[in-house]
Amino acid sequence: MPGGNLRNSAAPRPSADKTWETVQSKTFTKWVNARLAEHSLAPLNNICTDFSDGTALIHLLEIIGDASLGRFNHNPRMRIQKVENVNMALDFIRSRNISLTNIGAEDIVDSNHKLILGMIWIIILRFTIEDINEEGLSAMDGLLLWCQRKTAPYKEVDVQNFSYSWQDGLAFCALIHRHRPDLLDFHALDKRDARGNMALAFEVAERHLGIAQLLDVEDVVDAAKPDERSVMTYVAQYFHAFSSLSKAETAGRRLGKFSDVMQSVYDMQHDYEARVGRLIAAVQAQQGEWRRTHFEAVYASARGLSDAFNKYKVTTKRTWTDEKIELDTLLGNIQTKRVTYNLAPFVPKPGFTPHDLEAAWTELAASEVRHRKAINQYIRESRDILQRNYGAEANAIRAVLSGISAELAALSGELSVQLATVDGLISRAKPVDASLRRLAELERQCTAANIDEHDYTVYSVEDLEYDSAMVTKALQKKARFIENQSAVRNMTNLTPAQLEEFEATFRYFDRDGSNVLNDVEFRAALDSLGHLFSDDEFASLYDQLSCGSEYITFEVYIRFMVELTEDQTTPEQLLQSFRVIAGEKEYVTEGDLRMSELSSPSIAYLVKAMPKSEVSADGFDYLAYLRGVFQR
Repeated sequence: MPGGNLRNSAAPRPSADKTWETVQSKTFTKWVNARLAEHSLAPLNNICTDFSDGTALIHLLEIIGDASLGRFNHNPRMRIQKVENVNMALDFIRSRNISLTNIGAEDIVDSNHKLILGMIWIIILRFTIEDINEEGLSAMDGLLLWCQRKTAPYKEVDVQNFSYSWQDGLAFCALIHRHRPDLLDFHALDKRDARGNMALAFEVAERHLGIAQLLDVEDVVDAAKPDERSVMTYVAQYFHAFSSLSKAETAGRRLGKFSDVMQSVYDMQHDYEARVGRLIAAVQAQQGEWRRTHFEAVYASARGLSDAFNKYKVTTKRTWTDEKIELDTLLGNIQTKRVTYNLAPFVPKPGFTPHDLEAAWTELAASEVRHRKAINQYIRESRDILQRNYGAEANAIRAVLSGISAELAALSGELSVQLATVDGLISRAKPVDASLRRLAELERQCTAANIDEHDYTVYSVEDLEYDSAMVTKALQKKARFIENQSAVRNMTNLTPAQLEEFEATFRYFDRDGSNVLNDVEFRAALDSLGHLFSDDEFASLYDQLSCGSEYITFEVYIRFMVELTEDQTTPEQLLQSFRVIAGEKEYVTEGDLRMSELSSPSIAYLVKAMPKSEVSADGFDYLAYLRGVFQR
């Protein structure tokens, strides 16, 4: 039981050392003010002087003792009134089994510092520290053990007393961090900064934990030996603050456990109904979407619907199936939990019952069958339409190509008319390319629809592309032939064989069929005909013939060859030639012809074309032949 001879125990330091008295006076005054503030009472400046009239002491005891001391002098002016007030306070202290020896009312009225500090320390022990209990140890020992246990995880902290162990501020920081790690980061502290650590702990404790700052930083950090009673009084506030927190947490856990159970059951029930509602709504929405589907006899559209349905079965439907199974399990867990806590069975609201869910699931299965049938029907129809479209397009292309080929084969008449006809046929053939592209797209669609054979045509895209290329090639060759014939039509001074040789040479070196020759092709043609030119000569010649362009046309080529190899074939010259071969006879024999440089076909032609001579049985009348040729 707290108490003792205050005159002998109140001064733990030699009278020459007044440091402890100053620190205790500040600390205890702050402690008293903290209590008075709880009832909005004015603070004291110094308990050693402000307790002298007894009123502040009575207020303090009524607050910490939670009792009224009765009527007293609220404004004592005479000494006797002050003594009466103080005696009332001392009697109350003694009534609480607190022993006060060697202290009387006059000591308080006369402001005996040491005795007043001793009395306040006894009050602090009784009302603040005595009820501390830690593993069977109470009061100061219990408080010390509590501090040691709470700071044990912090290797930088070693609490052995209520003096030196607190000078670096780390013990205060450790207590705060152990209970409220959110308020400060102990491991980030500069362990050498005692003043900073102490100030941080005092500031955090007061601002966030409601622990009054009874000590100043210098009272602990700068003291040769911190005052134990002051430190203990301040540390006790940590114990009570965190003990209250622990008690509140324990009560909260107890009540929270029950609330958690009830909340858990409610949440599970609410979750079940919400999820059932969402699943039924999703199932019904899907069926509505299927009913609103617009079917078209277009394979890509029908195939897209089929792919979407197949994807639905392996994604959405499986997700719904998993959800339905989980809902069945959840409902079973709810009923089991309610039985465990003696609660009535759970009955979902109408529209959210297992029966409602099962009915929606059954209707979904029926809708799936109907939707699949509709898709399959439109796939079959769209495949047939695809084949019909392909057949119509292919047959139409074949008809165009056949018509062009027939007209080309029947071509006759003047060259200008023939050329105009060919140009018209070429114009008719141009749209075939676009038709082939459409047919190729239809073929791609048929392939995508797994159509391997066509029921409405025998022509493939490859067949028609080949036929189109052949027709186009034939038209181009025919046009070039007519153009070339037009170019050589009046060049009769050359023999047909020469013209054929020139044409054949031109066609041979016109590898790309463009009906023109570039410089390399032209020179190769000349070389093959035996007409050789130096590089400079050829360059000048080519530049002249091409007029500065990159090629020469067939007409330019053939005119040049005529100029290069032309033999003047006037009637007079031909007559002179026959006379030379005939040896000045009026007729020429086959033997005479063979003695010349004429080719066998030329000899055969002349023998057949010339009339027989009237003066020689084996001779031919060349004069009559020439008259007949040139008179026509």
